[in-house]
Amino acid sequence: MGSTGSKGSAEHAGSTSADRASETRDRDSEGRARNARPRDGLGRPLPYGTDGVPRQPEGVVRTPEETVAEAQRLLDEGKPFHAHEVFEDAWKSGPDTERELWRGLAQLAVGLTHAARGNITGGARLLRRGAGATDTWASGSGQPLPHGIDLEGIATWAREVAQDVERDGRAVDAGARAPRLRGAGGGPEQIPEQGRGG
Repeated sequence: MGSTGSKGSAEHAGSTSADRASETRDRDSEGRARNARPRDGLGRPLPYGTDGVPRQPEGVVRTPEETVAEAQRLLDEGKPFHAHEVFEDAWKSGPDTERELWRGLAQLAVGLTHAARGNITGGARLLRRGAGATDTWASGSGQPLPHGIDLEGIATWAREVAQDVERDGRAVDAGARAPRLRGAGGGPEQIPEQGRGG
């Protein structure tokens, strides 16, 4: 009995503080460090044990239509941080020719996140950067409506929100100010024929 106790103590004494820290650090299924704290709709960490908004799974490969639909749903629900994660998956898994498109859309979602959190300067900067990125991609690709996404309308929206938050100096309601990714109608009927499946 005494030897079992001392063996356990010896094993514990042989472990390093780094070993003990890694045992308590949040990890994903692949062993990568990942903060598992619950988050609110704007991605802000909440205390452990609090009910938060379900996290978007990382690394999901979606069709462009699924990406747009999921991101629009999250934006409409006032969850631009989570929409940014959907765009980021498209950016990382999509074709090289579309990476800057999805990256620009992710920047717009992060800009709206910051504007809704009350980070006026950062929100306005990211909204304008994302608008510039989508403008640049559209002019370089010759596709103003990729996958039915109204890039001109989104860039205009982003610049208006940036101007509003700077003028008013206060946070915006993310759901109320969510962009319409496919324009005013927002439906799949706006997808050009070459972008339709089947």
